[in-house]
Amino acid sequence: MASFKKQQQKTQAPQKKKVKSELTDDQKQEIKEAFDLFDTDRSGAIDCHEIKVILRALGFEVKKQEVQALMKEYDRDETGRIEYSDYIELMTRKYCERDPQDEIFRAFKLFDDDNSGKITLRKLKKVSKELGETLSDQELQAMIDEFDKDGDGQINIDEFLSIMKQTTIY
Repeated sequence: MASFKKQQQKTQAPQKKKVKSELTDDQKQEIKEAFDLFDTDRSGAIDCHEIKVILRALGFEVKKQEVQALMKEYDRDETGRIEYSDYIELMTRKYCERDPQDEIFRAFKLFDDDNSGKITLRKLKKVSKELGETLSDQELQAMIDEFDKDGDGQINIDEFLSIMKQTTIY
C-alpha cells in the first residue's frame, strides 16, 4: 500500500484542480434515474438517507456529517427532504468537483487488490469475470501487452494512466 501511495504521489504533478462546468448526457440520465429510483412516492423530493445511498451508489464517498451539511445547504424549506431541482444542483456540483486523476487511481485500485502497484493477468481475469466478460487468457494478455511499456508483463500505474488518458473520461 505504501508503495502504491508513493507511486501515486510521484505520478501526480502539483496542479490546479480542473472543475468541469456541466454534466454529460449520460451523467444527467444517471442522476435522474437514481432520483426516480428513490422517489417512490413520486413527491419530487428525497430524504437524507436516500441522498446518502444515492451518493454512495454513484461513487461518492460520503460520511454522515457531509450528508447532514448537504441537507442543511440544499433543504431550503427545512422539510428534511431535498426537492428535485435542489438535488440536480447538488449532484451537478458533486460531479463537477470530481478530480479525474483521483477517479483513475480509484479505478486502478479496483484491479490492484493486493496493493502491489501492478495489474497482472490474474487480476485482469478476475475483474473481467466479475464484470461478466468472457475473454480468453490470450485476449486479456494481448490487452496487457498492448500497454505494457516497460515489458514486465504487467500494467503499472503510469501505464494505466496512459490507457485512461486515451479515453474520453480523462
